[in-house]
Amino acid sequence: MRNLFYFFGQLLCIPHVLLFLFSEEKEVITKDLYARKNFNASKWHQVWDLSKELWLNRYFRTLFYHRTQGLFSKILRIFYPKASTFIIDVNTKIGGGLQLAHPYATILNAEKIGEKVYVNHLVTVGEKNGKRPIIEDGVELHANCIVIGGITIGKNAKIGAGAVVTKDVPENAIAVGNPAKIILK
Repeated sequence: MRNLFYFFGQLLCIPHVLLFLFSEEKEVITKDLYARKNFNASKWHQVWDLSKELWLNRYFRTLFYHRTQGLFSKILRIFYPKASTFIIDVNTKIGGGLQLAHPYATILNAEKIGEKVYVNHLVTVGEKNGKRPIIEDGVELHANCIVIGGITIGKNAKIGAGAVVTKDVPENAIAVGNPAKIILK
């Protein structure tokens, strides 16, 4: 019964699949789709997984709409809404493989977010005085952390839960606390 539900739900996502197939961002969307697992799927398996994810996961759908901006994408948003509690600024450049761990009440407003970045819930990445952060590849942003201003979070850095980051964080570092302090370099 459950598989039948998924199947009919996925049929409703056919317009999204068409948007994906004609998108210039196919490779990046595929990286997002398989961000949590290493998987080289056939083209049809990718379509199946994509339609299932779009049907069941509003957060992924929000990211998908960010990747496929355009008139057709905006029309689809009317019938298949994105998550109202997950906001991505239209000017934020995001690399492939963004891992979304239930990003409830999350705002991503950065200059750039690198590849394979992990984002948890209640995360705020935002501007201060017109300057936005740069988040490098492999960064982990844990629950309720805040990253603001014209700062850079280095590759593979980890921002701990509840941290408030207003200064640069070097590569491979761990930043925790309010205000954030580097505890490991």
